[in-house]
Amino acid sequence: MISSYRASFNEHFSEEKYNGFLENLEKGFAKIPFRVAETPIFLPAALKEKLIAAGAEIVTLIQQPDFKQLTEKAIPEQWQVPAENTHPHFLTFDFGICKDEQGELTPKLIEMQGFPSLYGFQSHLAETYQTAYSLSEGLTPYFNGMDQAAYIALLKEVIVGDHQPHEVALMDIDAPNQKTAIDFLVTEQYLGIKILSLEDLKKEGKQLYYIQDGQKVRLKRIYNRLIFDEIGDNTGLFKNSFDPREELDIEWITHPNWFYRISKYTMPFLKSEFAPETFFLHELNAIPTDLENYVLKPLFSFAGMGVIIDVKKEDIEAITDPENWILQRKVNYEPVVQAPDGGVKVEIRLMYLWPEGKEPVLCINLARLSRGKMIGVRYNKDFDWVGGTVGLMEK
Repeated sequence: MISSYRASFNEHFSEEKYNGFLENLEKGFAKIPFRVAETPIFLPAALKEKLIAAGAEIVTLIQQPDFKQLTEKAIPEQWQVPAENTHPHFLTFDFGICKDEQGELTPKLIEMQGFPSLYGFQSHLAETYQTAYSLSEGLTPYFNGMDQAAYIALLKEVIVGDHQPHEVALMDIDAPNQKTAIDFLVTEQYLGIKILSLEDLKKEGKQLYYIQDGQKVRLKRIYNRLIFDEIGDNTGLFKNSFDPREELDIEWITHPNWFYRISKYTMPFLKSEFAPETFFLHELNAIPTDLENYVLKPLFSFAGMGVIIDVKKEDIEAITDPENWILQRKVNYEPVVQAPDGGVKVEIRLMYLWPEGKEPVLCINLARLSRGKMIGVRYNKDFDWVGGTVGLMEK
């Protein structure tokens, strides 16, 4: 989107360079199972400032004194976890890049999460793009004047805190085989923490431990990457490990309840030029006559599962639990990134870190390129110049 960088990048691009970039990205790590795009995004200053302003509005909502009261019903009863803390440690906000009535680029909120994203991988990804393509040193993926060293230091403060790295573990159901395993491995390299699957953890009283070299090692913090929606009714997984819903002597980074509090559930409370009009379905007085301009989303799903893009009146009338759905005005993505064969749509994720007792800090970003009907891997299988990437900005 910064035309000078885009023109230069496209002119010098080659499949050979792209393949070398992918090789460097995976070197020393696992093979990446998702598509990484050929190019980074070059974010212009005006759009960067709008993104910062849009993110700040959402942060203001989350910091309202009554935010927990507003979102109490967001947490499914069967997934309530005790000992919730005062704020999440991670905030991620996804914006589609559109054009306003004046033809200027503007962000529109798609979704938000109080849950970690690819905080390790995005730093590694940006560094690899810059090295593999010999990009200008005047470009950065970081906000607030950060460089990589400052970013990793803050990441360590949030995730490790005052503990020793071996007392902290990144945990997921089957961590080594997750699609995001590359992020786990980069995070391990940056911070020195353990990567553990759910069944690697055992409970003794209220304490958790894992075995290393035949010895019990007490765990004090969990960098939680486990999403309860993935478990569903398969709670038998907890029998060989521990049940997160029990009272435990453990610190959660971040506490699982925040996954639900800051989510699609939060969207209807946000009134902003950067957020599309959103309604809880059970609070809708009448079904809009222009349903082609709306998208229907289940509250309790992830990765786009269950979303109805081409909404019909019958779809709404067939829903038996309207309190668990939202109706959201569609966001019209603009194909603003110029690939060699035309425009590509883009989504930008702002990624914040929120240290204990401090303010949330906008740190880095994630971007996704799409030619399909929706952003996401399964909608872009047959295209190139799509997939995960990062936004680079002028320092």
